[in-house]
Amino acid sequence: MKNILIAIRSLFKKGRHNVMKIVSLGVGLAVGLVLIAKVYFEQSYDDFYPDRDRVYQVWAKYQQNGGELKDYPQTSGGIVPTMQQQIPEIETVTRYTYLGYWTTIKMADTQMKYSGMSIIADSCFFDVLPRPMLVGDAKKVLSTPMYVLVSSRLAKNIGGDVVGKTFTVESRPGVTMTIGGVFEEVPENSHSRYDVIVSMASANRFMWEGSTTNMLGNDRYISYVKLHKGVNPLALEEQVHTFVNSYFPPEEQQKTGVKIDFTFHKLDGLHKELPQVKRMTWILSLLAFALIFTAVMNYILIVISSIVNRSKEVAVHKCYGASEKNIHGMMFGEALVHIVLSLILALLLILAFRGTVEELLTTSLDSLLLSRGSLALLGICVLVFFISGFMPGSLYARIPVASAFRNYRENKRIWKKALLLVQFVATGFLVTMLVFVARQYTFMVNDRPGYAYENLAYCWLAGVDSTSRAKILDEVMRLPGVASATTVYQLPFQHASGNNIFLPGEDQELFNIADLYWVGNGYLDMMEIPVIQGRSFTENVTNSREVMVDRRFVEKMKLVAGWTDDVIGKSICITEHSNNGEPFTICGVYENIRLRGISNQDMRPSVLFYTHEPMYILQVKFHELTNDHMARLQQKISETFPDRDLSAVSFRSEIMDLYKDSRQFRDSVMIGGLVTLLVTLIGLIGYTNDEVNRRRKEIAVRRVNGATLWDVLRLFIKDIGYIGIYAVITGGGIAYFVIQKWQEQFTEKVPLSWYIFLGCGVSVLLIIYSVVCLDARKTANDNPVNYLKSE
Repeated sequence: MKNILIAIRSLFKKGRHNVMKIVSLGVGLAVGLVLIAKVYFEQSYDDFYPDRDRVYQVWAKYQQNGGELKDYPQTSGGIVPTMQQQIPEIETVTRYTYLGYWTTIKMADTQMKYSGMSIIADSCFFDVLPRPMLVGDAKKVLSTPMYVLVSSRLAKNIGGDVVGKTFTVESRPGVTMTIGGVFEEVPENSHSRYDVIVSMASANRFMWEGSTTNMLGNDRYISYVKLHKGVNPLALEEQVHTFVNSYFPPEEQQKTGVKIDFTFHKLDGLHKELPQVKRMTWILSLLAFALIFTAVMNYILIVISSIVNRSKEVAVHKCYGASEKNIHGMMFGEALVHIVLSLILALLLILAFRGTVEELLTTSLDSLLLSRGSLALLGICVLVFFISGFMPGSLYARIPVASAFRNYRENKRIWKKALLLVQFVATGFLVTMLVFVARQYTFMVNDRPGYAYENLAYCWLAGVDSTSRAKILDEVMRLPGVASATTVYQLPFQHASGNNIFLPGEDQELFNIADLYWVGNGYLDMMEIPVIQGRSFTENVTNSREVMVDRRFVEKMKLVAGWTDDVIGKSICITEHSNNGEPFTICGVYENIRLRGISNQDMRPSVLFYTHEPMYILQVKFHELTNDHMARLQQKISETFPDRDLSAVSFRSEIMDLYKDSRQFRDSVMIGGLVTLLVTLIGLIGYTNDEVNRRRKEIAVRRVNGATLWDVLRLFIKDIGYIGIYAVITGGGIAYFVIQKWQEQFTEKVPLSWYIFLGCGVSVLLIIYSVVCLDARKTANDNPVNYLKSE
């Protein structure tokens, strides 16, 4: 306690640089601890489910014509219920499907609208993935047609007693649902979150009636099995194989060219085992380590830099009987006070920039800091305290008693330079990372995906009937600035459903395609997608039997069917479209376009169909997309559908949103890099000040003997020159390895050009040398007589 009081009294003592130490450590801890909390959060997904060790998600595995065996994390509706009947080790099963990734509901009594994630689930849903029920009986509600459960978050927004209230789903006009219960909101660290659970007894009002029981195709369900205690899922492989052969006989699989299997994936590994999560966790851990380690090393560097000024103080303590243990106690007390103040500063910074933190990490601050992860953060703080107290204490304890009577001239430059080296390496690494992450992000958002989107906008016409869709299409065409308008079923940056290709008169399915479904008049011209063979659709026909395919489709057919380049006029069948084997004729081939984004590109061949009936997505092309034109479009949509919340959205904003994760990662690296650079420069200033004070008489003698300002500055630059060069080379090498791992998620990458690494290293060195020169310049310019008076 005495040591703590002494440390508090000496907080503002001259020569201690305590404010500098606390600020640099606080800023480093603020960013580093938040990143560690994010890493822990990513590893804690689904750990709140009580029987998570017995719950597994069922994935389908498909192989077509001897091609790659691919995992698909969804199944058909009848798979797991049938599996439960045949495999006794399965205790219970459940499955759900999305009603809409983001659904708007309208309350019948207040006419107020609310939005939330909606799913359709069976009555056993909470038996496998339990949530506490606040009101109502979950199994009963989920067994009753047209009844739903809502989350506590949504119930709070609606207000009052929500049970028994009715609402309509905006995308399904005329369908009225009743709230039958309220469940506790699903935590953020869940692989699946939802606000509305619609009973599967109501499924026929939203999708194909046989969807819940079919065994092949329409694989839209996320399915789970819960095993009996003590059952090893690996021991069930033979029974799963028997199940597959029972419902998908080998001869039928061979005939159709499709091999089917199913695998179990542990619940609490669904998120953290994803390659992108593993990659991001590893990189964020490295960033956090670099930040905190740099901040701690900087703290120690400043403490060690003060050793000459504090030598007499320590020696006097020893004269009065202080042991090495007492000196260690002094340094630990000082470290404790500084770290507590640094943590207070870190907390204030985190709270002040709460919105930025939550946006960058896509997680609420409460979930990051007020969870079991806080114990890990506490452990990090204890480790920082120990290192910050022990290392300086060991050096100060070696100061001889004689220092009380003469100047202490022992030079701890090896320690100082080692600590500077670590900080320079971290700075070089993060600055180089930032440059390449920023280049990759800029490349992605500005790259042309095979279609022109700069002047495009769209509006999702949820729940709008065909007549009204035709009306708005006609109205929009007359708006000033509109070049063309059409309707489509699917946008290229959205996830595309799959269907299989087979030839007329044959049963063998050749390969899976990304089905873009139906487009209206002038679609290819609007998108500026080149037609490289044949022609575009014959338009304004009631029933088109034409199909357009992309270049990838032609190349695939060469491999699996032996087709030549000329595919125009050939007939193909597509599952879902050719229900009775009716073929479609290929009328044209369009150039490949990017489906989804560079970070999650769908590499399947794609096909397009034509329809004269207006589809659910209105797509508009302007001569030039301006804010005024978008405002007019939104006004027209709102006037036409005043009772609906329909919004016009630019393609550009959606493309940008595709790479939101990369932008957030770029911003995280930028903040980390700037903080590391700031902390490093603070440490460098402390080191340079100490060196200037230690060598000021030497500087004065040199100036008296004719040394110029540059001669003096060159001494200090040379002092850390080699350290800086070695550090930026090492930091650049680490960055090269990390960037390569990070870029694995992208199908197209910016090149890792050597000259950019060189430019980053030179830039860091210039900053370091500039700070040294500016810090040493004042002493070098002073009158030498002032430093030689005592000689």
